Amino acid sequence: MPIDETTGKSKGYLFIEFETPAQAKAAVAAVDNYKFDSKHTLSANAFDDIETFATVPEEYIPPTIEPFQEKPHLRSWLKDELARDQWVVIKGDDTGIYWNNKSEQPDLVHTRKHWSDMYVQWSPKGSYLTTFHKQGVALWGGPEFEKIMRFPHANVKLIDYSPDEKYLVTWSHEPILMPNGEHHHVIVWDILSGRQLRSFPVSPAAMKTPDAKEKGPGSTVKIDWPMFKWSHDSKYIARMTPGMEGAISVYETPGMGLLDKKSIKVEGLKAFEWSPADNVLAYWTPEPEVGNIPARVTLIKVPTREILRTKNLFSVINVNFHWQSNGKYLLARVEKATTKIQRTHNLEIFRIKEKDVPVDIVELKPTENLTNAFWEPNGDRFALISLEGSAKINIHFYEMNAAATTTVGKKKDMTGQPSVSALLGGAKLLKTLDRKGINQVLWSPKGRIAVLAGVRAFQGDIEFWDTDDMTMLAAGEHYTCTDVEWDPTGRYLMSSVSWWRVQQDPGFQLWSCVGTQLAKQSVPQFKQILWRPRPPTPLTAEEIKQVKKNFKEYSKEFEVVDAKETNKLDKAVIEKRKALWAEWVSYRRRCHEDWMREAELRYEIVGYDRDVEVAVKEIEEYVDEVIDETEEIIGDAADDD
Repeated sequence: MPIDETTGKSKGYLFIEFETPAQAKAAVAAVDNYKFDSKHTLSANAFDDIETFATVPEEYIPPTIEPFQEKPHLRSWLKDELARDQWVVIKGDDTGIYWNNKSEQPDLVHTRKHWSDMYVQWSPKGSYLTTFHKQGVALWGGPEFEKIMRFPHANVKLIDYSPDEKYLVTWSHEPILMPNGEHHHVIVWDILSGRQLRSFPVSPAAMKTPDAKEKGPGSTVKIDWPMFKWSHDSKYIARMTPGMEGAISVYETPGMGLLDKKSIKVEGLKAFEWSPADNVLAYWTPEPEVGNIPARVTLIKVPTREILRTKNLFSVINVNFHWQSNGKYLLARVEKATTKIQRTHNLEIFRIKEKDVPVDIVELKPTENLTNAFWEPNGDRFALISLEGSAKINIHFYEMNAAATTTVGKKKDMTGQPSVSALLGGAKLLKTLDRKGINQVLWSPKGRIAVLAGVRAFQGDIEFWDTDDMTMLAAGEHYTCTDVEWDPTGRYLMSSVSWWRVQQDPGFQLWSCVGTQLAKQSVPQFKQILWRPRPPTPLTAEEIKQVKKNFKEYSKEFEVVDAKETNKLDKAVIEKRKALWAEWVSYRRRCHEDWMREAELRYEIVGYDRDVEVAVKEIEEYVDEVIDETEEIIGDAADDD
């Protein structure tokens, strides 16, 4: 450290030598821009950088400006005149993108062999198609699906986009060795520039290694994904450290610095979720083993860290969060222990938009084991799936009442518990269904229509329900169905059997929103099919209201288009039949000509030509047939005497 001889103080800089370049690089990364105190910030540079700065020429040389290269239009598919949607299909080694044509054959847009080493994934707004490779992941887009960007992260298995498609998180089971000796599994990328923003290590607790019986070449590592969770506006990304030293670490984009340079300390943290509409975090903590402290569900605002609401719970085993898509409600699915063996479930529904965030409680039967909950998009209804006993599956449909009309139902069942049919805490039971083969409820993106499906472990039953009047529109079946997905407009539903899970009869079926089967295709080695997402509509609420008001006028235009398409299809069928008939006539003529040319050869082989008529002499022959013969001897009577 150089010292000023006149003042006896340091000159404000020092030189440090390290044993290896990696150690020096790690020191620069750790010290550069480090705030020593409120008035002093440290700066660190490699000695090579100082030499570069010292040799800067006196004469300014302007940088070379690269020629402008127009990038492909990433939302070109939205300009389709028929407002069709696309899907991507993997079958065998082929990956293709197709236009949906209802009941007709889909139109191929683009296809490639060995496009991805594993599966493919769309970005949230459909701008990018992601493919996975040994070297990393690649993003494709535009009318010709050109390569937009690649991210070098070896053997990536899982990815997660930010809601605005600006950032990408990748995870690989193979760690990256950092200069400081740490092993990092997660990388956050800037999509437009392809720049690595930050990498993170993953604690062993977050990656569940297989049991001793499961270890081997085919064993897998189980993790909770997404490990890093995005806020609705992509301003923040958060991760949690569970356990007694628990914390929620919130990072700001694009700098990826820790918010306020410290994590949110939450002792005993179990789980957390972002609101889909506001920068609000919900998390829960269990009851500690020592002390009379209840379990808690907490709502906290970011970045102010203001506590919006806490709710005390008792005898809690687990809590699962289900946000309504507009952030209007938070449904906490609570599992409690009444005895060492018996479990009960109830719902704690937070009304986020109302003053003081009131909480409604919905109790279920003590014999019901609640397995999942599903909110209607942009709506006030939700569905529950519960298991009663060992085989009975119940599907409950509820609707949230306005806060001013909420009452507490007093109807009780035989056990003295509140009945499921009662009106409890502002959630009104609309209908309960008893279904044996259902494990999924899929709401249409536009709401109202709910599809009940039995996938993977079930037989593939599919039911379409109109929740406005709770009537079943249609019922069907896709045997051994593994996946069911709505298209982004809510007009069509796709059910599929993936060869990755079931090798028997892989393929897909296309359904209308009211349950009419439009198409069915069996595809050998069919592996994956995904609808291409759409970005949110740019129309305002008032403009959408006007469209709905004038829907009949718009429908006339589409009816004309549909009629033209139908005529085109009819003409196409007629032309195809004519072509087949002409092909048959041509084939028959060629066969006849070949037969006539081979007449001499047939004569040499057989001795005559079967097609040539010859003179025939007819000979008539009569045959007498004795049917019965009787012999009788007749003598004179005198002789007898």
